[in-house]
Amino acid sequence: MDLSTDVTAEAVVAVLAEHASADRAAVAVRFFKTGPGQYGEGDRFIGVSVPATRSVVARFPGLPPVEAGKLLESPVHEHRLAALLVMVRQFRVARRPRTRDDDARRALHEAYLAAVRAGRVNNWDLVDSSAEVLVGEFLRAAGRGEDSLLDELAASDSLWERRVAVLATFAFIRAGDGVPILRLAPRLLGDREDLMHKAVGWMLRELGKRVDRDLLRGFLDEHAPRMPRTMLSYATEHLSPDERAAYRAQR
Repeated sequence: MDLSTDVTAEAVVAVLAEHASADRAAVAVRFFKTGPGQYGEGDRFIGVSVPATRSVVARFPGLPPVEAGKLLESPVHEHRLAALLVMVRQFRVARRPRTRDDDARRALHEAYLAAVRAGRVNNWDLVDSSAEVLVGEFLRAAGRGEDSLLDELAASDSLWERRVAVLATFAFIRAGDGVPILRLAPRLLGDREDLMHKAVGWMLRELGKRVDRDLLRGFLDEHAPRMPRTMLSYATEHLSPDERAAYRAQR
């Protein structure tokens, strides 16, 4: 039987299992910091590579929302990643002119937020593969760059909700709008998590690369002395060596 014709969570799980590797799983539990007290504590892996997960997802483009929801409830990391990749694909289809479906996009956005708030989107790869589209693109297309949702997420006690807020700004940056990241970044300068330092620095770097380097310089001129070292390093990566050194010297 071709399991891809059985559009259920169980079918997706079965096909993913065909690509599982105990050796890759052992590497993943270390790479994604799943030990006690680490950010990915308790997460389970079956050892499916991201390219393999994407190839599996491509076989289930019509996975119903209720089935994606079952995958998001799984304790297995790759099952949740597969669900998110399906949701992103479906969102992109629903925004195309010929297949536009605003109700479907809203439903995907709301289901994603529910999963984030329930702690099911709980590692950086899960956030980074989904937040830009399922939050950022949804808000950008609706002209909601000033939406309080981003502020609420950025103020959350949850590392992953804060990272969702920052990665969502990538959709705006790609469209030439640096306002959301410039609004959020100052309030995240004191964040204690290295994963947030990297995320904010990354988006600031993209601001300079894709929108306006002078906007980045203006932010750095004001905030470089307070920026964590990693954040500053990421943000200044595409500046000249002299500029990078000058900003580092302000810390």
